[in-house]
Amino acid sequence: MNIVTEAIAGTVESNDIIIKIEPTENDGIEINLTSNVMQQFGEQIEKVIRETLSELGVEKARIEATDKGALDCTIKARTAAAVYRAAQSTDYEWRAGA
Repeated sequence: MNIVTEAIAGTVESNDIIIKIEPTENDGIEINLTSNVMQQFGEQIEKVIRETLSELGVEKARIEATDKGALDCTIKARTAAAVYRAAQSTDYEWRAGA
């Protein structure tokens, strides 16, 4: 998926995450993560974001993520929502367990 504009998904409420995605000229994915559980779960949070981007075919993007203790399923959902918004796509692929 091609990121064409900036988009945001999520909240700053407890157990949630804000994902802000924007296009970039640089190759690859750049993630700037802030989390109150960074020491314990920072690597896992970044892994879920990267896997979700890969599943959606995003190859170039800049991500600002502010985590407030979100579970993996929430991180994945917020990342996907931000990607679809930033790609200006409504071609959603909803599936059980996603």
